[in-house]
Amino acid sequence: MSDPVRIPVGEGTPEGTNSAYLLPTEHAVVDPGPPTDAAWRDLRDGIEAAGCRLGDLERVFVTHWHADHAGLACRLADRTDATVHLHRRDAPFVGEYASARKRRVQRDRRTLERWGVPEPVRDEVAEGDAPSPIPDTHPVYRHDDGDRVGGIEFVHTPGHTAGHVSLRTETDLFLGDLLLPTYTPNVGGSDTRLADPLGKYLDSLSRIESARLTARPGHGTVIDVAAETAAVRRHHRERATAAFEAVADTEEPSTPWTVAKTLFGDLSGIHAKFGAGEAAAHLRRLAAVDVVERIDGPPVRFRATVEAYPTEQSLTPSEAKRLEE
Repeated sequence: MSDPVRIPVGEGTPEGTNSAYLLPTEHAVVDPGPPTDAAWRDLRDGIEAAGCRLGDLERVFVTHWHADHAGLACRLADRTDATVHLHRRDAPFVGEYASARKRRVQRDRRTLERWGVPEPVRDEVAEGDAPSPIPDTHPVYRHDDGDRVGGIEFVHTPGHTAGHVSLRTETDLFLGDLLLPTYTPNVGGSDTRLADPLGKYLDSLSRIESARLTARPGHGTVIDVAAETAAVRRHHRERATAAFEAVADTEEPSTPWTVAKTLFGDLSGIHAKFGAGEAAAHLRRLAAVDVVERIDGPPVRFRATVEAYPTEQSLTPSEAKRLEE
């Protein structure tokens, strides 16, 4: 059995240069990379440098729909006659790209309005959301949790997106953006379809944190799952405290947007969507343990129901579990 080959592709993102993976034994590629000519050259050259031919590939696996991971899937499949595989929740963003993107842009705008994001900022987000050079439609195989294809198992790990998966072989776990070595994945603004993205994300971490496999993220190199999971949980506990304090420190109920500005400062473009989304995700979890009260809008608003954010010692076991779920 040949080890997976990491191929750095593209010019990098805030998370770092994308990592495509060639699996020689399975004749497959995981997360081929962004839809640019430079990334295509990186991918093609990396496959050939590993001693493989493009024509030997049979399958392209994509951990989630974001273009920096999925953008070359159709191009690679067309050049190799390989099939494309995603979880069914994310598959439309590749298989029916044009129509799915149109629905997403409209949904994002409605969601930003519900979060209290001002109209000029909503306009800026929409105008900056340019289409990717991905075919309007393309054949895609849609999968569910536990499906196995060519020796690769789909492990549904939603949160960053609704259909995010980690892909498991006998020796390796391909994480996509579930965990990253230098960056905390966005939860909330990276896919506005999820009602409780942070809860889903923390559940996803629980699914993989005890895995004794080589963990390969979608950006960077091999990571220590246990250490990174602990760090991410600690980060979100700290962020939850800060979100609560942002609500408690004001007399008027707070929107996710006002909380985001307190947490992150001035926000524009895609960072406005990511910041407001993360604030909304944390406020949703705080409401679940009754330390803030949700006031339906639009826009949705929150106000504190206790004077201080509860410590783990002051929570009952069931309350602590609900906050972590």
